[in-house]
Amino acid sequence: MKKLYCFDFDGTLTYNDTMFLYLKFYNSSKFRMQFVKHVPLFVLLKLKLVEAEKIKKSFIASILKGESKEKIEKKSQQFFEKYYPEIFRTNALEFIESIDRNHTESYIVSASLDIWVQPFAEKFKMNLLATRAEFVDDIFTGNFIGKNCNGAEKVERLKEATKGKKYDKIIAFGDTSGDREMMEWADESQFKFFH
Repeated sequence: MKKLYCFDFDGTLTYNDTMFLYLKFYNSSKFRMQFVKHVPLFVLLKLKLVEAEKIKKSFIASILKGESKEKIEKKSQQFFEKYYPEIFRTNALEFIESIDRNHTESYIVSASLDIWVQPFAEKFKMNLLATRAEFVDDIFTGNFIGKNCNGAEKVERLKEATKGKKYDKIIAFGDTSGDREMMEWADESQFKFFH
């Protein structure tokens, strides 16, 4: 029996969102300054008057744009070392430990940026489908490659990654409306399973 597990990351496996945590860890003084500048945009976002992807891109770029890939990767590794395992739900970690790797393929499917989720995916021996950071000459441009990996995009990325593969059962784990399409696409869905 071959299974495919699709895990959302933030809030599903972790206790909360990792974007703010990572950006604050990366540069706390710049984070504070940019957070204050972005407050009006966050308010508009809450009122659903602006697109989440635009705000996300703007906020991430305000802190990481122009940084070298080497520095970002180093910081991401340090972030992993500092916050693993404390930011993870205990029963999520227990579940991951118990996965039968011989009969299961597992993906983390996250709207968070690949740069800081990658070390966690490696630790869990999982494939990663995440929003992709764009680097030109090893410098972060502040842009994403392709779309924000959320909503319907999660399903598109999973279909692309698993094309030609056959599974007896596809199981998706999520905790927000951004996971809805992925959970509808799967044979079985688990909402807030580890909460």
